[in-house]
Amino acid sequence: MKTFTYRTATDVSQGLEPGATFLAGGTNLVDLMKLGVATPDVLVDVTRLGLDEVGDRPGGGLRIGAGVRNSDLAADPRVRRDYPVLSQALLAGASGQLRNMATTAGNLLQRTRCRYFMDATMPCNKHDPGSGCPAREGDHRNLAILGASPSCVATHPSDMAVALAALDAVVRISGPAGERTVPVTELHRLPGDTPDRDTVLEHGELITAVDVPPLGFAARSAYRKVRDRASYAFAVGSIAAAAQVDDGTVTDVRLAFGAVAHKPWRAFVAEEALRGQPATRESFLTAADAELAAAEPLRDNAFKIALIRNLVASVLEGLS
Repeated sequence: MKTFTYRTATDVSQGLEPGATFLAGGTNLVDLMKLGVATPDVLVDVTRLGLDEVGDRPGGGLRIGAGVRNSDLAADPRVRRDYPVLSQALLAGASGQLRNMATTAGNLLQRTRCRYFMDATMPCNKHDPGSGCPAREGDHRNLAILGASPSCVATHPSDMAVALAALDAVVRISGPAGERTVPVTELHRLPGDTPDRDTVLEHGELITAVDVPPLGFAARSAYRKVRDRASYAFAVGSIAAAAQVDDGTVTDVRLAFGAVAHKPWRAFVAEEALRGQPATRESFLTAADAELAAAEPLRDNAFKIALIRNLVASVLEGLS
């Protein structure tokens, strides 16, 4: 591991000098440093900034501090009651030991587990722009089918981010230019020709909280994750869904897919196709097909189309 300087942040407004990186739970960052993929000169510990509470928002919904541990958030009674999809996603995301360390912001900002990115000796446009994307012709079974580019087919690994995308959550950010908010659906970037940029965050910007708006029918929501083994593993495909069904008709719905793109994939096309339709398996499959029409699978991951399609139908049937 490269030698680095460690210091503790005492104020949210503290900036980052060039070559510095924020550190919270470190469950992803420290691994990347050990592998030589991340090589910060300075680590700035933000765990003492008091960003570790879950509070009620005046207009309803929750404000989740960036430093709230995943285990605490999953167990929060308000989350379990009003947003079960979020609690389920967190519990599906990692072992208890990791959930006890991982934070809300860190979970959102974790980086892809594409094998070529994780190996500093391999060419990869994410850690060495311009070196190529060997995954396109190599091992891409668990990589992107939506929103990819010739430069990158990596997928975002977070389960929690998929649930937050479905819930219309908004990220609160503090940085050198002041404070701003960004919807979770817009926080992560598609790769385009600059896949080394995972998010829209600028250097020195710090996520301080995530706001989850009130959504009455989110109390009837679910997260379903498919993985290669029963123990903790990253998703091969996942669905976050909330649905309101009245008299057999879908009156409102939220859908997001995981493990299919460089970002949590909010299924806006499928949602629009579902509203006003009968709550039947046929309608659910038709809506999934509308969303997945944009899929461009590679040699070994076309199976994800059928997987996501069937997940959509199965989860929505369970919520109807």
